Amino acid sequence: MSIASDLIRGHTEAIILAQLMGSDSYGYQINKSIQQKTGGRYELKEATLYTAFRRLEENGSIYSYWGDETTGARRRYYCITDRGREYFEKLKADWQDAKQLIDKLIEEDAQQ
Repeated sequence: MSIASDLIRGHTEAIILAQLMGSDSYGYQINKSIQQKTGGRYELKEATLYTAFRRLEENGSIYSYWGDETTGARRRYYCITDRGREYFEKLKADWQDAKQLIDKLIEEDAQQ
């Protein structure tokens, strides 16, 4: 069963930044990692992924550079910046707040 994209929409940037916290990466690898971590239940559409990369680059959260692969297609790698790390922490805190609120709103006790 796949995860409804409506549940995750709005958190794409946080998901991408989380993938970049450990090391630089490229689009296909990031999407593959997301699929693996979710057991194949979620993947970002290519257009969504690259639109988010563009937004994150424009706001200074990431920068990109071309890899120096000697075989196959050249890859564009993405690297998180200090500003991106701060932004990720803010997005993560916002998510935790929203999650707590939603949990309170949908608990059975809240319906009484």
